[in-house]
Amino acid sequence: MQIAQYCREIEAYLCQKNDGHLIRVVGPSFELVSRWAAEGVPLKVAFSGIDRYFERYYRKGARRRPVRIDFCEADVLDVFDEWRRALGLPAAGPSADEEEGADAAANRTGASLPAQIARAVTRLTNARATGALGAGADSLVDRASRELDAARASSRGLRGEARRALLERLTALDAELVAMARASLGDAERQAVELEADAELAGFRDVMTVEAYRRAREAAIDQLARERFGLPTLSFT
Repeated sequence: MQIAQYCREIEAYLCQKNDGHLIRVVGPSFELVSRWAAEGVPLKVAFSGIDRYFERYYRKGARRRPVRIDFCEADVLDVFDEWRRALGLPAAGPSADEEEGADAAANRTGASLPAQIARAVTRLTNARATGALGAGADSLVDRASRELDAARASSRGLRGEARRALLERLTALDAELVAMARASLGDAERQAVELEADAELAGFRDVMTVEAYRRAREAAIDQLARERFGLPTLSFT
């Protein structure tokens, strides 16, 4: 995608989030969004960062004025960093300004383990309600729901080895959910997911080894399959 088109897509999405109020991505804002494109920030990742900013903005009360894209930068970069880590992609070393702002970003977007598990329970319930996974997934979804309910009840006071054991159990359960999601894809859906994964990783391919790219591509396909069925992530930190 050309940078100009990328900026137009961001501008259109911001307009939608601003209830139709158009805030142009020009001047310094264009330079900012152009950097996202040059750094390989996928549009869907940028959109998720914008969504994150708006969710926090609305929690503060009634919206006072349209949001400029510049206000969303920290959230977009946070989501991009999370996406890269999830896929094992290389990242440039942080600048001094980024290092100074790291703790603030963590405090802004972080959530406790019980809160993360509670959100996962809600997403898993919603995913089952849609019926997209089919009846064959019911037993695994039931088991995942029970595990999450038990984890939510006990996670607040867990420390040390007990916490690590819980996280390992949830990570194994997450792998089962993702495998189920990939197996539930039809041939056409699987091909579309693979093409989307290749497109997302296009900006990183030249700086990765063959094996690193293969792992990142598999992780991207896993994540896209998860998104297709609205499944939560059960691997927590």
